[in-house]
Amino acid sequence: MKVGIIGTGYVGLPTGVGLAELGNQVTCIDREPSKIEALQAGKITLYEDGLEELFHKNVKAGRIKFTTSMKEGVSGADLVIIAVGTPPHPVTKEADMKYIHAAATELAEYLTGYTVVATKSTVPVGTGDDVEALISKKNPFADFDVVSLPEFLREGFAVYDFFHPDRIVVGANTEKAKNVIKELYKPFEGKTNMLFVKRRSAETIKYASNAFLAIKIHYINEMANFCEKTGAKIEEVAKGMGLDTRIGNRFLNPGPGYGGSCFPKDTMAMSYMARQNGVEMTLINAAIQGNLQRKKQMAQRILEAVKDIENPKIAVLGLAFKDGTDDCRESPSMDIVGELITQGANITAYDPKAMGTACQLVGNKIQYADDMYQAIKNADVLAILTEWAEFKNLDLEQAAHLMRHKKIVDCRNLLAPEKAKILGFEYHGIGR
Repeated sequence: MKVGIIGTGYVGLPTGVGLAELGNQVTCIDREPSKIEALQAGKITLYEDGLEELFHKNVKAGRIKFTTSMKEGVSGADLVIIAVGTPPHPVTKEADMKYIHAAATELAEYLTGYTVVATKSTVPVGTGDDVEALISKKNPFADFDVVSLPEFLREGFAVYDFFHPDRIVVGANTEKAKNVIKELYKPFEGKTNMLFVKRRSAETIKYASNAFLAIKIHYINEMANFCEKTGAKIEEVAKGMGLDTRIGNRFLNPGPGYGGSCFPKDTMAMSYMARQNGVEMTLINAAIQGNLQRKKQMAQRILEAVKDIENPKIAVLGLAFKDGTDDCRESPSMDIVGELITQGANITAYDPKAMGTACQLVGNKIQYADDMYQAIKNADVLAILTEWAEFKNLDLEQAAHLMRHKKIVDCRNLLAPEKAKILGFEYHGIGR
């Protein structure tokens, strides 16, 4: 199948590489010449575990190419996937649709033959209708259908999730469009749940799923606060809860709050859509406000640990919003660092993958280390903010020799409290 993908970000690029690996002819389109030039030169533009190897394999095989030309990517395509950003509006927090609308308008004139146009970006309910109307207005003679094809790729695990989806949701209003998508996902037939629904239902499923998971994270963080006051252990509480199949054990890890490119944006967009339709979303609104407060609370915990130390040095491990990615968008770590900066903190940070993206956000307001031991040298407190596996293996004996004061605020519960205390650390975890 010939596929055009508009957008080469954290959704578009893994999707394009994945579809190429399945044997399709894929053309990825992006308006940023620098991105396309890099991809054409064989340089991957984002980090995802396992992506680079598949990228080079499929470029070499000639199954995927990159262009800034909408005409080149869309003409003759059986399927065009829109995977551009829908960032929150700075004031209303609704999803900003300008990139979606621009893509739909531009691609319209290059449609040749029957084409399915799929929105893979997370979009408000009714966007499929808008895209359909924009294309028809620009090209009244186009033979096409618009479907909703929400993505469920976890950042850091996007390649794995593409090839091992727990479900594929398709919002299609015609049988002809359904058949095209069935052909696209034929390699997954019998291996996963494929759900065909109406377009507006598919658009809602994505928001409803992300909002639910955000609420679950907010809930376990509140339970962690309760455990700290009562002497219960949040790990034990979460394990007991997770054994209930109605609840499940995922997203029950307490921490500094949710972040990334989806949960903050999608909860705010869902809240906005609800208000526009006169619907109360009390749980989602509570999660949004609670998450904002959570990051401030974590910053205060770090500052509290060094309140009696003059000009304290804070070592931060983790800047990405989660492990496995270099993405710092809405990262709880970055928000906490930002709060610490406003308090005049002296920060040295390390992250295995996100140093470059973090530097673009805060520049020289913090110092950057080459590894975690360099970060903690002469530090007065160590704050662990992202759950990278290598941080679990921190040599606490070495850390004890390197640090000026032995204090740890472990916002991810990665380290063993007993061992830390034996070595003389003042250890603060979450929900313990």
